[in-house]
Amino acid sequence: MTILKAENISKQYRLGLVGTGTLSHDLNRFWHRIRGKEDPYLRVGTVNDRSSKVKEEYVWALHDINFEVKQGEVLGIIGKNGAGKSTLLKILSRVTSPTTGVIKTKGRIASLLEVGTGFHPELTGRENVFLNGAILGMTRAEINAKFDEIVEFSGCQMYIDTPVKRYSSGMKVRLAFAVAAHLEPDILVVDEVLAVGDAEFQKKAIGKMQDISKEGGRTVLFVSHSMAAVKNLCTRAIVLEQGKTVFEGDTEEAINFYIRNQNIRFQFNPENRKKFSNDIFIKNIRVCNSENEVIGTALSGEYIVIEFIIANLNNTAPIHVGVGVYSQEEEQQFHCSTEVINQPYISEDNEIIAQLDIPKWPLANGHFYFNFYLRRNSELMDHIIQGIWIKSEKGDYYETGILPSWNKGFYCEFEWN
Repeated sequence: MTILKAENISKQYRLGLVGTGTLSHDLNRFWHRIRGKEDPYLRVGTVNDRSSKVKEEYVWALHDINFEVKQGEVLGIIGKNGAGKSTLLKILSRVTSPTTGVIKTKGRIASLLEVGTGFHPELTGRENVFLNGAILGMTRAEINAKFDEIVEFSGCQMYIDTPVKRYSSGMKVRLAFAVAAHLEPDILVVDEVLAVGDAEFQKKAIGKMQDISKEGGRTVLFVSHSMAAVKNLCTRAIVLEQGKTVFEGDTEEAINFYIRNQNIRFQFNPENRKKFSNDIFIKNIRVCNSENEVIGTALSGEYIVIEFIIANLNNTAPIHVGVGVYSQEEEQQFHCSTEVINQPYISEDNEIIAQLDIPKWPLANGHFYFNFYLRRNSELMDHIIQGIWIKSEKGDYYETGILPSWNKGFYCEFEWN
C-alpha cells in the first residue's frame, strides 16, 4: 500500500530575501490569479547550483520531484550539500509548503530535522518528552505508557529532570530521536541530524529504525551522507542533484550512481575540512602514477604517488602528515602516516612538498576516498574528509599476466613453500 506520494513537487526561493518576494511581485501574482493565468514567476528561476554566480532573482531549490513510498519501506535520499534533500524533507514534514505540486500521505508523520527539533530549552527533558509527544498528536496516557522506554533508549536518565538548555547537542539528538521513534508514527522522517550522535548511538538508532520498518510496518525516510548507513538501512534510494531527481532505484545502485557522478572525485576538494591554523594547512594534493600524471583510476599493483603541497608559514616545528583510505561504505582500508615511522617534515621554507609513494596499489575493484590530516606536536592543524575519490580496478598485481579472480578486498605479496 502506498503511504506517501510526491507529485511534481517544486520549491522556489527568492535569493537574498526572507519571504516570497516584494509587494509588486505579490500584486503581479494576484493580478494573474484573478485572470485565471499562471503565476508569472514559475517560468523564471535558475538551477539550484550553489557554486554558480547569481544571475536571476529566483532559484528552484527543488524542481519536479516525483516518487512514492510504500508502507514498511525505508527510502534513502542522498546527494551533495545543497542538492535539496533537507528542503524536500521539510516539505514532506509540512514545515514549509511546495511552490507547486502536492504531497499525499496516510497516517501520522514524525520528523527529526534539526538538533532538538521541537524542544523548549527552558523545560526539562521530562517536560519536553510530553511536549513533543503532544505535538506529534499523542495523548498523555500514550506518552506515559512509553515514557520509561523512551528515557532508557535515550540514555539520558540522569538528566531527565534537567532543563534541555544544559544538554549537549548529542544528548538533545538522543532524546529527540527516542521520542520520535517510540511514539509510533506511521512515517518517520530523519535528516542528517543523527551524525551529531556518537557511533554507539548511531548504531542503536539505525537498529531502531530497522525495527520500526520491519516489525512495525512503518515507513522511514532517511537522509544521510553516510553511505554505510544508507546501505544498511534503506530498501530503496533516490539521488538528488541541483534540486532534481537523477536516479531512483535499488540502494546499492543508487550509491554507485552517486559516487560515479561526483564531479569532484578525482580532484582535490577541501570542502569538508576542519582547518585549525592559517599558518599550516594543505594547499593542494595530487594523486599520480609513476609518470607523474594525475589519475582518477588506479590499477592494483600500480605505482601510486600522492603529492601534498603544504603551507608552512611562520613555523619551524616538525609536521606529521597522514592519509587514510576508505571504501564508499566508509570502512577504513589502510592508513599511511609519518607518525608511525617517526619521520616528520621539518622545514623553514614557507611551503613543503610531501610525497607518499605506494609501490603497489593493494586494492581490488571499487570506489574509494582519501582523508588527509596534518599534525604539529600532536596537535591537529588540518583535517580533510573525502579530499579525493579514486576508482580502483583489478590489475596485474603479481606480474604474471593473470588477473586475480576475486573482485573485493586486498592483494598482498605472498610465497608458497
